[in-house]
Amino acid sequence: MSSVSQPNQQDDGLEAAVNEAIAACGGDPLASVRALIVANNFLENEVAELKKAVSHAYTRGRFRTYTG
Repeated sequence: MSSVSQPNQQDDGLEAAVNEAIAACGGDPLASVRALIVANNFLENEVAELKKAVSHAYTRGRFRTYTG
């Protein structure tokens, strides 16, 4: 069975994080979802910028790292 069908079996702090996000937005669940979407978009843009900064040789596996 997956952890989705049995959420109480694997408590990894998700409930606490949800409650904290809602509390940070004054108890408004819609505002907390909006804030989380904005934060996610920001992080996705950061990842895209970092991917652009990585050398093409490194991403193709042609960059050899020093192994000591």
